[in-house]
Amino acid sequence: MKHGHGILYAVRKLCVLAILSAGTAYADDPTKAPSPSRATAVATFAGGCFWSMEYPFDRLSGVITTTSGYTGGREQNPTYEKVSSGGTGYAEAVQVTYDPNVVSYEVLLDVFWHNIDPLATNEQFCDEGTQYRTAIFYATPEQQALAEASKLKVHEEFDKPIATEIVAAGRFYAAEEYHQDYYAKNPTRYKSYRAKCGRDQRLLQLWGPPQ
Repeated sequence: MKHGHGILYAVRKLCVLAILSAGTAYADDPTKAPSPSRATAVATFAGGCFWSMEYPFDRLSGVITTTSGYTGGREQNPTYEKVSSGGTGYAEAVQVTYDPNVVSYEVLLDVFWHNIDPLATNEQFCDEGTQYRTAIFYATPEQQALAEASKLKVHEEFDKPIATEIVAAGRFYAAEEYHQDYYAKNPTRYKSYRAKCGRDQRLLQLWGPPQ
Protein backbone atom coordinates (compact mmCIF):
# COMPACT_ATOMS: atom_id res chain seq x y z
CA MET A 1 0.00 0.00 0.00
CA LYS A 2 1.30 3.42 -0.91
CA HIS A 3 2.08 5.80 1.95
CA GLY A 4 -0.66 8.33 0.91
CA HIS A 5 -3.25 5.60 0.70
CA GLY A 6 -2.19 4.33 4.09
CA ILE A 7 -2.80 7.72 5.71
CA LEU A 8 -6.19 8.04 4.03
CA TYR A 9 -7.19 4.55 5.23
CA ALA A 10 -6.13 5.42 8.78
CA VAL A 11 -8.13 8.65 8.78
CA ARG A 12 -11.22 6.85 7.52
CA LYS A 13 -10.84 4.20 10.19
CA LEU A 14 -10.57 6.84 12.92
CA CYS A 15 -13.73 8.54 11.63
CA VAL A 16 -15.66 5.27 11.73
CA LEU A 17 -14.49 4.58 15.28
CA ALA A 18 -15.49 8.08 16.36
CA ILE A 19 -18.99 7.65 14.95
CA LEU A 20 -19.44 4.30 16.63
CA SER A 21 -18.22 5.58 19.97
CA ALA A 22 -21.08 8.10 19.99
CA GLY A 23 -23.41 5.20 20.74
CA THR A 24 -21.59 3.12 23.33
CA ALA A 25 -24.07 0.26 23.05
CA TYR A 26 -22.86 -0.34 19.51
CA ALA A 27 -19.18 0.68 19.73
CA ASP A 28 -17.93 -2.90 19.90
CA ASP A 29 -20.19 -4.22 17.15
CA PRO A 30 -20.79 -1.86 14.22
CA THR A 31 -23.14 -4.40 12.59
CA LYS A 32 -25.69 -3.57 15.31
CA ALA A 33 -25.56 0.17 14.85
CA PRO A 34 -29.02 1.68 14.21
CA SER A 35 -29.78 3.15 10.82
CA PRO A 36 -29.73 6.96 10.84
CA SER A 37 -33.17 6.99 9.17
CA ARG A 38 -35.03 3.98 10.53
CA ALA A 39 -38.05 2.91 8.50
CA THR A 40 -41.27 2.79 10.50
CA ALA A 41 -44.79 1.49 10.00
CA VAL A 42 -48.00 1.75 12.02
CA ALA A 43 -50.43 -0.95 13.11
CA THR A 44 -53.71 -0.29 14.92
CA PHE A 45 -55.61 -2.82 17.03
CA ALA A 46 -58.67 -2.73 19.27
CA GLY A 47 -58.59 -5.38 21.96
CA GLY A 48 -60.82 -4.16 24.74
CA CYS A 49 -59.34 -1.97 27.44
CA PHE A 50 -56.33 -0.24 25.94
CA TRP A 51 -54.48 -0.42 29.26
CA SER A 52 -54.06 -4.12 28.68
CA MET A 53 -53.01 -3.89 25.04
CA GLU A 54 -49.91 -1.72 25.34
CA TYR A 55 -47.69 -4.07 27.33
CA PRO A 56 -47.77 -7.09 24.97
CA PHE A 57 -46.48 -4.89 22.17
CA ASP A 58 -44.11 -2.79 24.27
CA ARG A 59 -42.13 -5.89 25.15
CA LEU A 60 -41.43 -6.75 21.50
CA SER A 61 -38.10 -5.93 19.95
CA GLY A 62 -38.72 -3.64 17.01
CA VAL A 63 -41.70 -1.85 18.55
CA ILE A 64 -40.83 1.82 18.90
CA THR A 65 -43.90 3.23 20.64
CA THR A 66 -47.43 2.26 21.61
CA THR A 67 -50.21 4.81 22.04
CA SER A 68 -53.60 4.25 23.64
CA GLY A 69 -56.44 6.02 21.87
CA TYR A 70 -59.75 5.97 20.08
CA THR A 71 -60.66 5.10 16.50
CA GLY A 72 -63.59 3.96 14.41
CA GLY A 73 -66.01 6.65 15.58
CA ARG A 74 -67.77 9.63 14.09
CA GLU A 75 -67.28 12.86 16.04
CA GLN A 76 -64.06 14.78 16.33
CA ASN A 77 -61.85 14.94 19.41
CA PRO A 78 -63.41 12.13 21.45
CA THR A 79 -62.78 11.98 25.18
CA TYR A 80 -62.57 9.02 27.51
CA GLU A 81 -65.75 10.11 29.26
CA LYS A 82 -67.71 10.09 26.01
CA VAL A 83 -66.19 6.92 24.56
CA SER A 84 -66.52 4.90 27.76
CA SER A 85 -70.22 5.79 28.00
CA GLY A 86 -70.83 4.14 24.63
CA GLY A 87 -72.71 5.38 21.60
CA THR A 88 -69.85 7.28 19.94
CA GLY A 89 -68.87 4.47 17.59
CA TYR A 90 -65.29 4.65 18.85
CA ALA A 91 -63.32 1.69 20.08
CA GLU A 92 -60.52 1.82 22.60
CA ALA A 93 -57.46 0.97 20.56
CA VAL A 94 -53.70 0.90 20.59
CA GLN A 95 -51.54 2.27 17.80
CA VAL A 96 -48.21 0.51 17.41
CA THR A 97 -45.31 2.23 15.68
CA TYR A 98 -42.70 -0.34 14.73
CA ASP A 99 -39.65 -1.06 12.60
CA PRO A 100 -40.71 -3.60 9.93
CA ASN A 101 -37.08 -4.57 9.45
CA VAL A 102 -37.03 -5.89 13.02
CA VAL A 103 -40.56 -7.12 13.70
CA SER A 104 -43.09 -8.13 11.06
CA TYR A 105 -46.77 -7.28 10.86
CA GLU A 106 -47.48 -11.03 11.06
CA VAL A 107 -45.82 -11.15 14.48
CA LEU A 108 -47.88 -8.18 15.64
CA LEU A 109 -51.03 -9.96 14.48
CA ASP A 110 -50.07 -13.07 16.41
CA VAL A 111 -49.51 -11.04 19.57
CA PHE A 112 -52.85 -9.30 19.06
CA TRP A 113 -54.85 -12.52 18.72
CA HIS A 114 -53.23 -14.11 21.77
CA ASN A 115 -54.21 -11.15 23.95
CA ILE A 116 -57.91 -10.98 23.11
CA ASP A 117 -61.03 -13.14 23.21
CA PRO A 118 -61.88 -13.33 19.48
CA LEU A 119 -65.20 -15.06 20.19
CA ALA A 120 -66.71 -12.20 22.22
CA THR A 121 -68.94 -9.68 20.47
CA ASN A 122 -68.85 -6.05 21.66
CA GLU A 123 -67.12 -6.94 24.90
CA GLN A 124 -63.82 -8.11 26.28
CA PHE A 125 -63.66 -9.91 29.59
CA CYS A 126 -65.45 -7.71 32.17
CA ASP A 127 -65.80 -4.68 29.87
CA GLU A 128 -68.99 -4.49 27.82
CA GLY A 129 -70.06 -2.23 24.96
CA THR A 130 -69.10 -1.52 21.37
CA GLN A 131 -66.24 0.61 22.65
CA TYR A 132 -64.61 -2.64 23.80
CA ARG A 133 -65.07 -4.54 20.53
CA THR A 134 -62.07 -6.17 18.92
CA ALA A 135 -60.85 -5.02 15.54
CA ILE A 136 -57.85 -4.83 13.26
CA PHE A 137 -57.60 -1.49 11.48
CA TYR A 138 -55.49 -2.00 8.38
CA ALA A 139 -53.49 0.84 6.83
CA THR A 140 -52.47 -0.84 3.56
CA PRO A 141 -53.74 -3.58 1.22
CA GLU A 142 -50.90 -5.78 2.46
CA GLN A 143 -51.99 -5.35 6.07
CA GLN A 144 -55.56 -6.15 5.05
CA ALA A 145 -54.53 -9.38 3.31
CA LEU A 146 -52.39 -10.49 6.22
CA ALA A 147 -55.11 -9.65 8.74
CA GLU A 148 -57.74 -11.60 6.82
CA ALA A 149 -55.41 -14.60 6.49
CA SER A 150 -54.69 -14.55 10.21
CA LYS A 151 -58.40 -14.32 11.04
CA LEU A 152 -59.06 -17.38 8.88
CA LYS A 153 -56.45 -19.33 10.83
CA VAL A 154 -58.05 -18.29 14.14
CA HIS A 155 -61.44 -19.37 12.82
CA GLU A 156 -60.02 -22.76 11.86
CA GLU A 157 -58.48 -23.14 15.31
CA PHE A 158 -61.70 -22.50 17.20
CA ASP A 159 -64.20 -23.59 14.54
CA LYS A 160 -66.51 -20.83 15.76
CA PRO A 161 -67.48 -17.40 14.39
CA ILE A 162 -64.77 -14.81 15.01
CA ALA A 163 -66.20 -11.50 16.21
CA THR A 164 -63.09 -9.44 15.45
CA GLU A 165 -63.64 -6.90 12.68
CA ILE A 166 -61.14 -6.11 9.94
CA VAL A 167 -61.71 -2.57 8.73
CA ALA A 168 -59.82 0.24 7.05
CA ALA A 169 -57.99 2.50 9.46
CA GLY A 170 -59.48 5.93 10.00
CA ARG A 171 -58.38 8.82 12.14
CA PHE A 172 -56.79 7.83 15.42
CA TYR A 173 -57.03 10.11 18.45
CA ALA A 174 -54.53 9.65 21.26
CA ALA A 175 -56.19 9.15 24.64
CA GLU A 176 -55.58 11.42 27.60
CA GLU A 177 -52.05 11.34 28.98
CA TYR A 178 -52.97 9.50 32.18
CA HIS A 179 -54.02 6.51 30.06
CA GLN A 180 -50.66 6.22 28.33
CA ASP A 181 -48.47 3.43 29.78
CA TYR A 182 -51.02 3.01 32.55
CA TYR A 183 -49.72 -0.46 33.42
CA ALA A 184 -46.29 1.04 34.13
CA LYS A 185 -47.43 4.26 35.85
CA ASN A 186 -49.97 2.57 38.13
CA PRO A 187 -48.87 -1.07 38.41
CA THR A 188 -50.79 -1.91 41.59
CA ARG A 189 -54.10 -0.50 40.37
CA TYR A 190 -53.60 -2.02 36.94
CA LYS A 191 -52.86 -5.50 38.30
CA SER A 192 -55.92 -5.29 40.53
CA TYR A 193 -58.13 -4.28 37.59
CA ARG A 194 -56.72 -7.02 35.37
CA ALA A 195 -57.21 -9.70 38.01
CA LYS A 196 -60.79 -8.64 38.79
CA CYS A 197 -61.60 -8.49 35.08
CA GLY A 198 -60.61 -12.13 34.60
CA ARG A 199 -58.51 -11.38 31.54
CA ASP A 200 -55.66 -13.77 32.23
CA GLN A 201 -57.97 -16.62 33.20
CA ARG A 202 -59.90 -16.33 29.96
CA LEU A 203 -56.76 -16.01 27.85
CA LEU A 204 -55.45 -19.18 29.47
CA GLN A 205 -58.65 -21.01 28.56
CA LEU A 206 -58.48 -19.82 24.97
CA TRP A 207 -54.81 -19.95 24.16
CA GLY A 208 -53.08 -21.94 26.87
CA PRO A 209 -50.01 -20.75 28.81
CA PRO A 210 -48.22 -17.68 27.38
CA GLN A 211 -45.40 -18.56 25.01
